[in-house]
Amino acid sequence: MTANEKAKAKFEQATGAAAQAAGRAVGNESLTAKGRAQQMKGDAREAKEKTKDIGKH
Repeated sequence: MTANEKAKAKFEQATGAAAQAAGRAVGNESLTAKGRAQQMKGDAREAKEKTKDIGKH
């Protein structure tokens, strides 16, 4: 996994988790859903990069 892609994945995961928590705290379902979606996007990016790494070995 390239360092840049790994950093993007971790950033998306952390930002999504924060948005999800903030949405829950204030009762904003839209913000919670957006945070969940962003976190899932980061998870998908990380999985894609891990798959690439496996293919290289």
